[in-house]
Amino acid sequence: MIEKLGLAALHRLDPETAHGLSIKALQAGLVPLPGPVTSPRLRTRVAGLDLPNPVGLAAGFDKNAEALAPLARAGFGFIEVGAATPRPQPGNPRPRLFRLTEDRAAINRFGFNNQGMEAIAARLAKRPHDAVIGLNLGANKDSSDRPGDFARVLAHCAAHLDFATVNVSSPNTEKLRDLQGRAALTALLSGVIETRDALARPIPVFLKIAPDLNEAEIADIAAVARDTGVDAVIATNTTLSREGLLSAHKGEAGGLSGAPLFDKSTRVLARLSALTGGEIPLIGVGGISSAEQAYAKIRAGASAVQFYTAMVYGGLALAAEIARGLDALLARDGFASVAEAVGTKREDWL
Repeated sequence: MIEKLGLAALHRLDPETAHGLSIKALQAGLVPLPGPVTSPRLRTRVAGLDLPNPVGLAAGFDKNAEALAPLARAGFGFIEVGAATPRPQPGNPRPRLFRLTEDRAAINRFGFNNQGMEAIAARLAKRPHDAVIGLNLGANKDSSDRPGDFARVLAHCAAHLDFATVNVSSPNTEKLRDLQGRAALTALLSGVIETRDALARPIPVFLKIAPDLNEAEIADIAAVARDTGVDAVIATNTTLSREGLLSAHKGEAGGLSGAPLFDKSTRVLARLSALTGGEIPLIGVGGISSAEQAYAKIRAGASAVQFYTAMVYGGLALAAEIARGLDALLARDGFASVAEAVGTKREDWL
């Protein structure tokens, strides 16, 4: 009830202001937190990481790693912060975040606004060590060497991370998605993997892809992921599609996230699962707001899932709710573990 009242109040404010206040509320201890949510059935291992449950927080909520301690107690199995770029950057002009309430969705065109890798690394250095925390790596908008930016952020922050994600799929940095092409992506990932391998403590490197890819592009990404040795693929980021939207803000430029993305992102996930044959763990993102939808992503081929936009409408309590619901669904269908369920209904999405 407290959270519902808080959400109602936040929805009276500009979305970006409301988002900033939600981070402050977490920092101030004003949000009820359930602590770890786990069970023998929910515990799983993904890309060498032991997760208490497979329900993660997607990048973008805590861009500057300001609420790590409370988020670690919010019921998530893992947390991804960022995106971080080498130098601080303001991002695009406001307004740049829009609620699409009728569609249970959001459009953002932030443009990698963040305080830069030095400020973010200083906060990561004080992180709770009983959580699994990763960082979304980005490139500065005006960089002369965008591929090099990803490696620089990794080298600077890796000592405080459990995993890092190469984000070439944000639609809000001009020409960033061009790095998803086979040759460019191979070169970029090779540089990041080389940097990772030289670390005192190498960590898993994930790749986050867009949902707006055709069959040939998905096949190229599967091949590059296999050839470069990335540890997991996150499918997917936001979409440029506006199909079927009802809200007044549907024409705003930027990436669409939330409920309308569910089917599109799950089809990309299933296709990638079929192409990689289970060799590379996949993390399903896009439109999840319930345990049933998290379960559908897992059965389509995801070893773990992430969500963010659904919290705009359902609050932070969704993390524990989805994890517990997922446990019940796995039990209902006779699965002793998350891993047993992965990909068992992939064909439904192909």
